[in-house]
Amino acid sequence: MPKHMLRPQGDFPTAGLPRRFAAIFYDFLLCVALMMVVTLLYQHGLLRLIYGSEQLLAMSQAGALDRDPLLATVVLFSLFAFFAKFWTHTGQTLGMQVWGLRIENADGSAISLWQALLRFLIAIISWLLGGLGFLWMLWDKDGRSWHDIYSESRVVQLPKNIHKQGKH
Repeated sequence: MPKHMLRPQGDFPTAGLPRRFAAIFYDFLLCVALMMVVTLLYQHGLLRLIYGSEQLLAMSQAGALDRDPLLATVVLFSLFAFFAKFWTHTGQTLGMQVWGLRIENADGSAISLWQALLRFLIAIISWLLGGLGFLWMLWDKDGRSWHDIYSESRVVQLPKNIHKQGKH
């Protein structure tokens, strides 16, 4: 499969931790909204069709919907789809666009779906360990997080004149 080269091309510096956290916070807000929409569609769309309104209300009041492994799986897949789509096509989530960051391979190409999956899973592990995988950037000589290392990708800082004007 031919590589999708990202634009603009160039040797950009590795993104710093504060800017990465700012983009993460922005994307976190978008992910909360996505989880709300997915949950709404699942519980008030799919489950209502299956059980009907009255039985669904009774299940909700009894706490039967509090720990739904299928909903958790659907939400997790939705979150992965959100990140994978942006990372593999433009190299930038919406938060990364705002902060002028981009995920890319060393040659400036977009990451693959497999790399996106590795990034996603290792980032979850990093957060579960109190953000240690992100803080690893402070000790890594190349400023890489765990998910950068394991996915063999990097997050770069685009020049201000490029990310403010769009993708020219």
